[in-house]
Amino acid sequence: MTLAAKQLGSEESLDALLRRGAERIADGRGCDWAEALFEARLLVAFVTGLGTAALMLQGDRSPAPGVSRRFSYLCDRRAAGEPIAYLLGERGFWRHRFRTTTGVLIPRPDTEVLVEWALELLPSQARWRVIDLGTGTGAIGLSIAAERPEAEIHAVDRSPAAVELAARNRAFLAEQGATVSMGLWRGDWLAAIASASVDLLVSNPPYLAADDGLADYRRLCAGARRVLRPGGWLLLEHGFAQAESVADRLHQ
Repeated sequence: MTLAAKQLGSEESLDALLRRGAERIADGRGCDWAEALFEARLLVAFVTGLGTAALMLQGDRSPAPGVSRRFSYLCDRRAAGEPIAYLLGERGFWRHRFRTTTGVLIPRPDTEVLVEWALELLPSQARWRVIDLGTGTGAIGLSIAAERPEAEIHAVDRSPAAVELAARNRAFLAEQGATVSMGLWRGDWLAAIASASVDLLVSNPPYLAADDGLADYRRLCAGARRVLRPGGWLLLEHGFAQAESVADRLHQ
């Protein structure tokens, strides 16, 4: 039974709506109550436009027309396993929020380590040339650009949808008050990059595949030698089981 089939009406309070949504998510995903309630609260806030404090103060009120139906629809999608970042249309990463859309991978908290590592290597006033390969949402490159405005940051992706989304996120960070400058183009990994022209390459390539998931790593490790300047760096995120194989590629 979907949440909509429980006949949520305008007479039901926001608190009751929240509980019903959490029940639907918990039943569908098999997650614990705290996680389901947290996600339901995010969805209620999204469809009502109310913050956490306002929801607590107005929990006994009935939702506006259309809120129950829209919330029910989103809870059903979440219960079916659709990522909540796609439902909300955005995801927090590093210090900012980034737009998300289906077909482009969602930024993961673990990937923030890649940004942190890049910032440790990149001196604050250095005019290094940095390229984010396979940028997706643009989260890695834009996060570095916001922290190191003196650096020359670029990002590339072969997907037109990803390039478009990264451009939207570049504007979205500006709306959030960040000063970012990042070049962006569509291309195939390192193909359009001149030899010995880059100080830092950073990438979180797709590593889940039917085979060993290392095809892109092979290309990146081989091509990095051509485009990096002497003393340059290649930073990669990889799957847990791929550590030894990726390290071997880097040392070849």
